[in-house]
Amino acid sequence: MDIHISRESEVPIRQQLAEQIVFLISTDKLKPGQPLPSVRELARRLKIHHNTVSHAYKELVRRTWLVRRRGSRVLVRSHADMLRQGAPEGLDELINMAVQAARERGYSLQALRERFRERLLAEPPDHVLVVDQEAGLRRLLGQEISDALRWPVENCSREELAANPGLAIGALVVVPQYGLEDVKPLVPRAHLIIPIGFNSADLHVERIRRLAEPSVIAVVSVSHGFLKTAISLLAAAVGRKHTLCQILLPQDDLAALRGADIVFCDSVAIRQVKNPRAVHYRVIAPASLEYLANAAASYQRN
Repeated sequence: MDIHISRESEVPIRQQLAEQIVFLISTDKLKPGQPLPSVRELARRLKIHHNTVSHAYKELVRRTWLVRRRGSRVLVRSHADMLRQGAPEGLDELINMAVQAARERGYSLQALRERFRERLLAEPPDHVLVVDQEAGLRRLLGQEISDALRWPVENCSREELAANPGLAIGALVVVPQYGLEDVKPLVPRAHLIIPIGFNSADLHVERIRRLAEPSVIAVVSVSHGFLKTAISLLAAAVGRKHTLCQILLPQDDLAALRGADIVFCDSVAIRQVKNPRAVHYRVIAPASLEYLANAAASYQRN
């Protein structure tokens, strides 16, 4: 075995030895099932104490890189050893099993990587991935989807998805309708992308129009895009009669809401604003949430 130990290094000798053995296994220089030198033999070769070798071997047996045989022999773990010892205890051990089994059958790591990615992309989703350019809007959409589906929700920008296509693995990809064509090229063709539409502001506009006296109307959100759109939709009803103000969280001070007569809050802000005049302004259209829920349910049934 090509192992080099430095006594001048700050890295403990036991760690140097163990990690170099792992490297030799990972690079296929130590083959599955190959026996390692005895504790005393390796200690003699490397001119180190035999207890150091013994502790390194024990650590690698615990980490499932090595196995012990009768007569205290230590071997590189093979796929057959993994099957005999039952299910792995953690994800890393499970991955080790797959890598070693593939190597024993002659598959390259590149072939394993490509096939594994294909299989993962083909698996039913177990979470939602919201893709949009604005972080605040992604958070807002994610909150409403999480409330409706009770599924884990992650989010990313188009650039992040382009740089790391693996983000789509295991995900039901959700994108605002306007961003659908930009996201399509970033996701495998067979992968489902669900576009979502936004709510109209008709009910909120009507609420403002029913106000008899000049009032202060506030809109609170974590999304700059939401604020911009909401202010534009409410502007006609506000006119010159009322005063319209906007608060972007977390930058702006909620103290400005004290004099407001109506406080429209998005689905994140409604949890933070303690105001009896707060009105929940949901972003996603009910039809889009229903479609998304049906898509998620269909995967769960399958």
